[in-house]
Amino acid sequence: MKVGFIGLGRMGQGMAKNLAKNGASLLVYDANPQALAVLVEAGARQAESVAQVAEEVDVLFTSLPGPVQIEEVIFGQQGVLANMKPGLVLFELSTSSLSLNRRIHEAFSKKGGQMLDAPVSGGPAGAASGDLAIWIGGDKQVVEQHADLLRKFADKARHVGPIGAGTVAKLANNMAGYMILNIMAEVFSMAVKGDIEPLELWEAMRLGVVGKQSPLFMLTKQFLPGDFEHPAFALKLGHKDMMLGTGLAKELGVPMRLANLTLEEMTEALGRGWGEQDSRAFMKLQLERAGVKIAVNQEALQAALQKS
Repeated sequence: MKVGFIGLGRMGQGMAKNLAKNGASLLVYDANPQALAVLVEAGARQAESVAQVAEEVDVLFTSLPGPVQIEEVIFGQQGVLANMKPGLVLFELSTSSLSLNRRIHEAFSKKGGQMLDAPVSGGPAGAASGDLAIWIGGDKQVVEQHADLLRKFADKARHVGPIGAGTVAKLANNMAGYMILNIMAEVFSMAVKGDIEPLELWEAMRLGVVGKQSPLFMLTKQFLPGDFEHPAFALKLGHKDMMLGTGLAKELGVPMRLANLTLEEMTEALGRGWGEQDSRAFMKLQLERAGVKIAVNQEALQAALQKS
């Protein structure tokens, strides 16, 4: 099986080097000659163009900066679609848009190829070490057929759903990370203004519920099962804590947009008569606005928890 890799930047270089190191017959291309030289030294063959890679390989990985570059590489006159070998399988590793990935998938299908959106998570260090997650959307059978190849450069490749699901998972993950950091900026700024040293606060918070577990595990008791009727801590008490916290911020003159928004949500939930439900019950308001329902089967949830 001949393997191609296009895009040898900070992420692509590490992944491509691991493929070459682990025995893949690898043909690579990048607009940067220096990046190509690194891969040639690692044992890969250098292509002269995107078109050459598309013509020669059976499986292609692309790792590009964003939708503009992906569009050019895939749909350009000298791009992958115009020159692809019949039956080509494309794993698009970039962080891209849902609509673009669906367009690529449709175009590949018309030409008898397979496209899977497969964004990665782990940063350049993970790309270099192989400590890397890949969230893959598309045909599960195709993913399983290439599992050994994926393991050559990533230790956590996971099929997450139909085409586009990988992109949704990646963007949800990244958004959650930045939003959590924004929350931390708010609470730390308030605490420092209130005369607590930042390291003292960090060490103190590690002892509480936020520090003891990933925020993801805070979703497993009520939110994911959709069960807010058996409270671990009542909404009316959580609302009181948020009132006190935002009151402290006002006293200290610290703006806290996210905290105030959360208080508004909790106040609306109280107005719905949910005060005796779990303190997370205010999360139902967002589900209502989005028009979705979340109610994960308890057995499936427990099985997922045992894997973690």
